[in-house]
Amino acid sequence: MRALRAGMAELVDAPDSKSGDSDIMGVRFPLPAPMPHTEMSVDHPVRSIEIRIRELKQLFNSMDPTPFHHQDLDPAAEEFIVSWAREYPADSPLELVIHLERAPDAPDAGKMIAEAIHNYFIYRADMATRELREMMRRGRISLMIGLGFLAACLFAANAIGNFSSSTLAVIAKESLTIGGWVAMWGPMEIFLYDWWPLTARRRIMNKLGMAPVRLQPNPPARG
Repeated sequence: MRALRAGMAELVDAPDSKSGDSDIMGVRFPLPAPMPHTEMSVDHPVRSIEIRIRELKQLFNSMDPTPFHHQDLDPAAEEFIVSWAREYPADSPLELVIHLERAPDAPDAGKMIAEAIHNYFIYRADMATRELREMMRRGRISLMIGLGFLAACLFAANAIGNFSSSTLAVIAKESLTIGGWVAMWGPMEIFLYDWWPLTARRRIMNKLGMAPVRLQPNPPARG
């Protein structure tokens, strides 16, 4: 497979203007166009998403008290990874390459980091699935309510039209008809538009939850 490399982000310390705490994480985005990395195949090139950090703890949310294997990613790192994953074709496999200035002490650090990242993105995919399921349930309930309200409005409009043809009756009839169809906009919006962004997000999270993770030690140059 041919691997293509995304522009590389560097997570850096961004001091908090209020507290002066240097543990707050920022991110720089030098994002050149994807460039050839290694040649492996032509049909489905592997797309590499690369991040440069000083040490592994920068990759995770320092405020998360959960065990390491289930910690959340740093928001800036997650935003960078997901934004690049969205840029690539849906059928292109992904890989994450983490460049480290400080080599990890644990011999199995690569496996631990891969497991933590996979756990996080699989959890986010499960969240998207639950959110989609809840949205569709709400859409079905809204559809039943909307159909009932539309039927009542059309019935009332027809009754008013049969009862009188005055200007006031015409206004009431048209208002009921319009109001009934407006009530259908909520469920129509869910079933026509709102579901597919969640489906796309779930697909990306599932891809990232299975993407190979590679640690690449890159000690800073000594001048």
